[in-house]
Amino acid sequence: MRRIKVISEPTDLVPLLRALDTEVKREVYKEVAQQWCPTSYIGRKYGAEGERALAFFEKTKLVETKFEHVGGQPEKVYHSYYGAFHINAQATVQEIGEILGVAAMPDAEFEHIEDEMLALVGTQGAGAREVGEKLDIPLVRLKALLKRSMRLDLKGHVVVRADAPHSAAVAAPR
Repeated sequence: MRRIKVISEPTDLVPLLRALDTEVKREVYKEVAQQWCPTSYIGRKYGAEGERALAFFEKTKLVETKFEHVGGQPEKVYHSYYGAFHINAQATVQEIGEILGVAAMPDAEFEHIEDEMLALVGTQGAGAREVGEKLDIPLVRLKALLKRSMRLDLKGHVVVRADAPHSAAVAAPR
């Protein structure tokens, strides 16, 4: 049975729009919608971009994962959670402009902002309000940027590195 992803937070549009924005991502999503696919299979068929697509799908919770024995070795396999999306979100015109601006932002511009955020966050994390103020961006734009990022996450009200251990305590906002 296929599930329906309900989108009620406007910034959740960013990962959805970015998840299917290239031919490779669309093809990889089709593959994992039809069957459980090992990382090695996607890597062989679609290369590094296919593997990055899987990582993005996993971060944005568009796929489920498990380990299976593939060729005698345990390997992570992926399958899509959702067969449909239901969008029921409300936002002001300014907020939608910020959200769509982040989704459509050129990669080079996004990476520059992401690097600035990484410098601000450091290894301990930083309060979302503090990061937004230092970058002089509204909170909705910050949230949209974090939803697009593979290197940063929002945990409560704290911006943290995505590779930081989830069990470790994050620093309180300064």
